[in-house]
Amino acid sequence: MITRSLTQDEARRRARLVAVERYDVEVDLTALPSGPEVRCVATVTFTCREPGAETFVDCAARVLSATLNGVPLKAAADGRILLPALEERNVLRVESVQDETTEGEGVHRAVDPADGAVYLWTTFEPDQAHHVWACFDQPDLKAPHRFVVTAPDDWTVVSNSGGPAREGNRWTFPDTPRLSPYNTVVNAGPLHEVRRQTEKYDLGLFARRSLADVLERDADELFTVTEQGLAFFGEVFGLPFPQAKYDQVFMPEFGGAMENFGCVTWTDTVLTRTPSTAAERESTAGILLHEMAHMWFGNMVTMTWWDDLWLNEAFAEFACYWAAERATSYTDAWATFLIEDKLRAYLTDRGPVSHPIRLPVPDVAEAASIFDAITYPKGASVLHQLMTYVGERDFVAGMKAYFARHRWGNTTLQDLIDSLAEASGRDLDAWRSGWLETAGTDRLTLSADGDGLVLTGAGPEGPPRPQVLAVSAFGTRGAGLTRTASATVEVASGRTPVDLPAGADFYLVNDRDLTFATTRPDIVGKQRFLADAAGLPDVISRGVAVAGVRDMLTTGEATPAELVGLVGRVLAVETSEALVQPYLKLAHEAAELWASDLRRPALLAEVAAAARAMLGHPDRGRVALRMLASVGASAAELDEVRALAGDDVDLRWRILVRASELGADTDDEAQRLLAVDPDPDAKFRAVAVRAAAPDADRKADAWRAMADDREVPIGLLSSVSQAFWRPGQDEVLAPYGERFVALLGHLDKRGMISAMQYTNRLFPLYAIDAAFIDRAEKVSEGSAPVVRKTVLGRGDLMRRVLRSRGV
Repeated sequence: MITRSLTQDEARRRARLVAVERYDVEVDLTALPSGPEVRCVATVTFTCREPGAETFVDCAARVLSATLNGVPLKAAADGRILLPALEERNVLRVESVQDETTEGEGVHRAVDPADGAVYLWTTFEPDQAHHVWACFDQPDLKAPHRFVVTAPDDWTVVSNSGGPAREGNRWTFPDTPRLSPYNTVVNAGPLHEVRRQTEKYDLGLFARRSLADVLERDADELFTVTEQGLAFFGEVFGLPFPQAKYDQVFMPEFGGAMENFGCVTWTDTVLTRTPSTAAERESTAGILLHEMAHMWFGNMVTMTWWDDLWLNEAFAEFACYWAAERATSYTDAWATFLIEDKLRAYLTDRGPVSHPIRLPVPDVAEAASIFDAITYPKGASVLHQLMTYVGERDFVAGMKAYFARHRWGNTTLQDLIDSLAEASGRDLDAWRSGWLETAGTDRLTLSADGDGLVLTGAGPEGPPRPQVLAVSAFGTRGAGLTRTASATVEVASGRTPVDLPAGADFYLVNDRDLTFATTRPDIVGKQRFLADAAGLPDVISRGVAVAGVRDMLTTGEATPAELVGLVGRVLAVETSEALVQPYLKLAHEAAELWASDLRRPALLAEVAAAARAMLGHPDRGRVALRMLASVGASAAELDEVRALAGDDVDLRWRILVRASELGADTDDEAQRLLAVDPDPDAKFRAVAVRAAAPDADRKADAWRAMADDREVPIGLLSSVSQAFWRPGQDEVLAPYGERFVALLGHLDKRGMISAMQYTNRLFPLYAIDAAFIDRAEKVSEGSAPVVRKTVLGRGDLMRRVLRSRGV
């Protein structure tokens, strides 16, 4: 069904007119094992403030019948059912069926290749609930939901409120608290379940049967972080999570994770057969805490409209690192955030898709296009700066007041600002205007001014934003640096005196990474900065230095060789296990993507040397072997890695991908691996092997699997597309630029997350020039906003990459 995107004006009018008392939703899944249909009966009880008026309810499923107060209604049009002649109190009943559960939005039927078992998940952000059942699909019309689900006899059904009553194959869930439709969920299938009872909570984990052993292996870590997170957030927000059940469901063919109240849905690609590395464990903990933070920011307190989407996503992103550092063993999480995510925000914020963190969102289609690096990592960085600006004690007091005042309601940005201003006694109007309503990144530099030092700042529209940061001085001690003095600097104008001694051996602006601003090593000098930065004494200061050089690479002020060299020196002294993998990834990207064809082999050899230096280390050795499998320059080098890999199936697949890229015949070995790999998705590792080959027919087969037939699950698309786009294969990759352009009008099917992932992963990395980027951007003007903005962002990245390559 063609649907109209709900506008903010329409949502405001509807919210002024109606108030929803409750939803009673009956869901019938019994047809799913052999067919695609999900049947629903939604009964919506609501009041009208102006009896006699009319409005509409959203429903993009096929409507079988619809009555309002017992009177039949006209057929749905554009995903809406007209509701005429409203009474003061109304009962709407809509029976519908959604039979597009493979390519459609909001609901998905997945088949496990391991045993043919069928699983069903729903995901509704920003407004996809009405693709499954009728509802007023906007965030400020919250109501209790009661789900009654009929499922196949051997299935388990999980939803928001937990504790269902089961009679045969019928599952009746208690009423939820007042939730927006997008916060609700139904997950089902022959799920394997693991539970843990804590002092306050009944925690559950679910996954498909073929991943039962992996879920059992990882359960203790997942339960531990869950318990730590619930305790931390309950304390700092002054509001414990309000129900006993907290479930997390790992589902096949799901993209990312979704914060449904009390029942978070994850991609099950995080449940890997090979034990996770330190970086992967930290990443999983971060996702877990991010989705958990949404129980407060998004579920218990919900934005009124999508112009405050940042308030949900940025806060959850900030809070997950805050919680990781304070409540879990992942105490270096902010440094990982800097290298993994904040660098993306710096790049996006200077490109064509930069936007204020808070901006007008005229309709939901536009909202779907701002789930991006500005909303997430920049927003998280800005909230980290806000906590620094007002002080953590007052920040916590303000958050507690905010949740006490607005629990189960809807809010705007001003509500949060008011609570924090009251708690801190600071006027936050200038802070709000500068940070949330202005796009772009500040630039801060340190220089000598007579006998002292001065921090010079410039913002995107003149002076820098109001902010508090640290500037530190360091002295040389042996082969490293020692922090000799540190100053907390509050920036209120373009020039700020810094109370530090002049003449130190080394200075670092934004030490501790407390603000969102780019810096340059003006006072130290670029060459000395590159030579000495690896000697900085702690994880976060080294991260700030590396981030600065990576930012310089994107602007043409540093070369790939300079970044690879610095990262190699940092890796030689790095103390954080979780940072080793992101650093190697950063160096690999600089060498492979950003370097010219002439310089690439030597830089990849440097990356390989940095990896080899870590062989033999318990955790780092596995990370090093993965990198060596990706950069081996010859069959002989790959044979060395193969000898070290032993029976590690994951490493053997990685070696095969690289061997295929180098032109080896890998078919027989791939078949042997498929026969012994217990992973139900192993066949897509074989697709990646074929995708890497410099062969026109194999590229065509891989493109069909990824782009045309969409056989590759979204959670595995990254690894297959990475194998597909390889340097040095321009001749066989040349046709795929135009094939990508031809897809642009269709990449938004399956919803927002799918649209972003497919557009990102299929955008060409090689065999293109600036003219191709211009063409792709031009054609994308007719695409959905989420596709259009993703194309613009990728185009900006690739223009910078081409400049760095000298193309």
